[in-house]
Amino acid sequence: MAVSQTAGANSPQRFSFLNMSRSTDNQWLHRFAFFTAICTLLLIGLGGLVTSHGVGMSVPDWPTTYGYNMFLFPISKWVGGIFYEHTHRLFASFVGFLTTILAVWIWLKESRKSLRWLGVIAFFTVVLQGVLGGLRVVLFKDQIGIFHAALAQIFLILVSVIALFTSRWWQHFANSEKNFLSDALGRFAAVATFLVFFQLLFGATMRHQHAGLAVPDFPLAYGKIWPPTDAPFIQAINQRRFDVTDPNPITAFHIVIHMLHRITAFLILGSVGFLAVKFRQALGTKALLSRLSLIWFGMIVAQVFLGIVTVLKNKPADIATAHVVLGAASLAMGAMIAIIAKEISVEGKNSMRHRELTSAAFGNPKVALNK
Repeated sequence: MAVSQTAGANSPQRFSFLNMSRSTDNQWLHRFAFFTAICTLLLIGLGGLVTSHGVGMSVPDWPTTYGYNMFLFPISKWVGGIFYEHTHRLFASFVGFLTTILAVWIWLKESRKSLRWLGVIAFFTVVLQGVLGGLRVVLFKDQIGIFHAALAQIFLILVSVIALFTSRWWQHFANSEKNFLSDALGRFAAVATFLVFFQLLFGATMRHQHAGLAVPDFPLAYGKIWPPTDAPFIQAINQRRFDVTDPNPITAFHIVIHMLHRITAFLILGSVGFLAVKFRQALGTKALLSRLSLIWFGMIVAQVFLGIVTVLKNKPADIATAHVVLGAASLAMGAMIAIIAKEISVEGKNSMRHRELTSAAFGNPKVALNK
């Protein structure tokens, strides 16, 4: 990626996604990248259905399906949990195929080297994701499922960012966003996005260890602000626990992860709400970043609501899956907002520096020195 040179040779060098060499305006490439991102989100939803219904091992072999070639498995046998798991596998293969086309297309048509390598990284990420999914079945390890879920979120960010970078709006970004934004807000947006990612890791840990209802009440936790985790208490709750969806015994670790999941949710809610207000104050209500941050806040509000309903309604599969999908979409939205905020702060500083140097060159050195 190139370094911004907008302010001239004497300006400080700053990292910028924007100041890569421009590609041709290929809207079909952008549309295909966007389609791949949407399909990736749908794939995460299908994976969520598999986990929510507890049917992750309905197909016990891989890469075959009950000894059949995966793509030749008879439709008549797509019943019960096999339907969810086999559909997930087929759609994962489809997303892998789309990603291969996307990577080759970018490599052949893009002049931006960084974006070409981003396509390559996306390709190898989806390959690794498929291998992890297979190992989860072959080795029967819930821990691999957690890594599988985390990598799915990272892959979604990759293809979403590719869709952003290939968009016509991004190509003309320098001419469309002129307002100055402080570096602090850009960094805060990145921190909020990382919080969302860690929140999804907490959720994946609970889901893949079958402990989604480690704390079954809300807003309190076993009637307390912070539940006890001593051995007698854990033994008592496991004795009266009759949840067939989550058959594994609850541990103190599960309760702690569940509580961290709740606390992080409200930290994210406050952080994204703060960003939405600050972006509107800094950029105005009509700026794209202001509108996106408001949408992001709405997504987080809905996500918190779905999480509460999931607990109070004893984790219905459809609600729990919607919670997973919206969480992934919120992460992708946060990543793109953080990137755009970074670019606005870079371009704003470069533009300001350029005006300072221009004023100095025309005999007004005080302007250049006034920082």
